[in-house]
Amino acid sequence: MAVIDIAGFVADLKDHAIDHAFHVHDERHFVETYSLGQNWEIDLHPEEACGGPLDLHLALEVDPRTLLSFEDAIETLPDDAEPPDTYAFPLVFTWALPPLSNGPDLLILATELAGVGGAGLPLEVSAIDSYPSVTDAPERSLTIVARVGVSLARVFMGQEQLCEILDACLGVSRYLLERAPNWLSEEV
Repeated sequence: MAVIDIAGFVADLKDHAIDHAFHVHDERHFVETYSLGQNWEIDLHPEEACGGPLDLHLALEVDPRTLLSFEDAIETLPDDAEPPDTYAFPLVFTWALPPLSNGPDLLILATELAGVGGAGLPLEVSAIDSYPSVTDAPERSLTIVARVGVSLARVFMGQEQLCEILDACLGVSRYLLERAPNWLSEEV
């Protein structure tokens, strides 16, 4: 029997996201048969963005070697000792917008988002310019990614709530939603 209930943690994470003003659309669970690695994915967005244009994708990557190492560490601990906080699973948040006809300056956007996300939510801003045809103007697809670690010790002790992370994600989402109409506008 596993020391940590990952499925239960993901279910609690979805409920917790709802408590932080997110709307959950879909959940997927993948198991890689060779390595037994798992990936839990959740599609969500702020409640006020049900009609689009922003998508937020959350992915928890479960490495079986990390989980087994953590379980070995737990088995060797005395009953009253806390587990070591050296094991973590990556939790990746990915924001995406449809192609933007009037895309933002990436340096300015990255700087402003750094202030919104704060030190606890480091954000990577990237864009791809594509040309539907040679005579068309470029369309910019914008992607923002944040990677944080989920502490297995805190999950084990029932302390991993991610409140600050979810609040920061909501702030980033609302920032993007406020500016999306200008970026999607055909007017320059």
